[in-house]
Formats: sequence, structure tokens, C-alpha cells
Amino acid sequence: MNRQWTNTMVAGGLMLLCSLAIVSVQLPKLNQLKVESSERSPQQWQQEVAQEALELKLLQVLPNFGFDNLIANWSFIKFLIYFGDDPARDQTGYDLSAEYFKITLTEDPRFIPAYFGLSASVSLYSGQPDISVAMMQQGLEQLSSQDPPRGYYAWRYMGVDQLLFLGEGEAARDSFTQAAEWASEYNDQESKTIMALSASTAEFLAENSNSKRAQFQAWGSVLINATDEKTRQRAIDSMEAIGGRVILDSEGRIELLIPPPLEPVD
Repeated sequence: MNRQWTNTMVAGGLMLLCSLAIVSVQLPKLNQLKVESSERSPQQWQQEVAQEALELKLLQVLPNFGFDNLIANWSFIKFLIYFGDDPARDQTGYDLSAEYFKITLTEDPRFIPAYFGLSASVSLYSGQPDISVAMMQQGLEQLSSQDPPRGYYAWRYMGVDQLLFLGEGEAARDSFTQAAEWASEYNDQESKTIMALSASTAEFLAENSNSKRAQFQAWGSVLINATDEKTRQRAIDSMEAIGGRVILDSEGRIELLIPPPLEPVD
């Protein structure tokens, strides 16, 4: 038993060291890309995308030799570099986004942050919500309410895509209902809040699959989870387009005023 525990600890330590090494190598590359972006020609951007596409195809077919989590981390960090290179994406778009998540979620479907990255990049920027939802459905088949912890977020992200980008109100209702059921198994305040919001959205969609309030809450989820300014602004613009308001106070707190005649919510 002690030997098994020691082996597990060693393996975990090696994985951690490898992950840290990936971060230390790749994050400076992102900063370098931002500095050099203004010096690249459109042809260079296209060549870089073509080379990256080839590397991703290779990663998808090569054996992982048991390092599935490491490969998932590597792919996700490469995605962050790709997604964060704004000048290049302005020139070449976000079409490669799905290829990163084919690797990340195949190797580690329990990595919940990847589901939001998938939604934001593939649905919101690449305009391929059908691909995003299909990949989420495949990943969710391998999750349970307790494994990984707070897996209910994956159901919410899929519900957002189904509602906002595919217009599938009934499917979105089912996803939010499932999110509420999974969240109900936790006792912390965060989970209780998600349970209430998900159940509320599912209720609105049961009454009206085109509910503005449900859409507003879904865009609010995008806004709260967004990690870049473009996604945040897209969410704010969409919430205001359906009659709601987003107010940011001096301390950065967000107040959401849902479309009238409904009452404001914080």
C-alpha cells in the first residue's frame, strides 16, 4: 500500500512538473507573439495557421502513452496562445479553435474550464455552435454529478449554446434542468446559486422557448465567465439588444437589469 502511494505521488509530481514546464515555455511565447504581431505579413499569418493545423492533426492521431492529462493541458495552453493572439485572429479568424478541443476533451473530458473555452471560441467566435454542442455532449457522457466536482457547469455551457446560438429552446431547457439537478447535490453557496439560476432558466424555457429572460440569463453566464474583453463586450451588447441593461460600478461589480416588465436582479 505504501509503495502504491509512493508511486502515485511520484507520478503526480512528474505531471505537475511537466505542466509547469509547459506553462513556463508557452506563456512567454504568447507575450512574444503579441509584440511581433505588427511585423508579420498576411502570408506569414496564413503559413502559421497551416503549420498549426498540421501539428494539431498529428496530436489527434498520435498515441498518448498514458499521458492523457499532460496532452490535454498542452493542447489547452496552445489554444490560449492561439486565441489570445488578437492581431493574427483578426487576419485568419478562429477556425482552428475546435481542433484544440478535439484533443483537450478527448484526452481529459473532466476538465470543466475547457467547456467554457469551447463555447466562447467555437460557438461565439468561430460560428460553429453545432460542433461545440456535439463535443460537449460527447464529453458529458463521461461525466457524473460528482465526478468531476461541479460538473454542472458543463451542462450550463451547453445549454447556453443551445439557446443562444442554435435556437433550440427545448434542448436548452433539458440542459439547464440537468445542471440544476447536478448542482442540487452540493451544499455550498456557489452550487445553490447555480441550481437556482438553472432551474429558473429551465422554468422560463418551459413556458416560452424564446424567453427573453432566459436569453438574458444565458448571456449573463457568458459575461460572468468571460476571460477576455471581446467576449465580455459581445455579451453586454447582446443583453442590451434584448432590452436589458448591464451596470458596472466603480468597484467592478456587475448589476444586471433584466428586460422589462421583469424586476431587476443582482
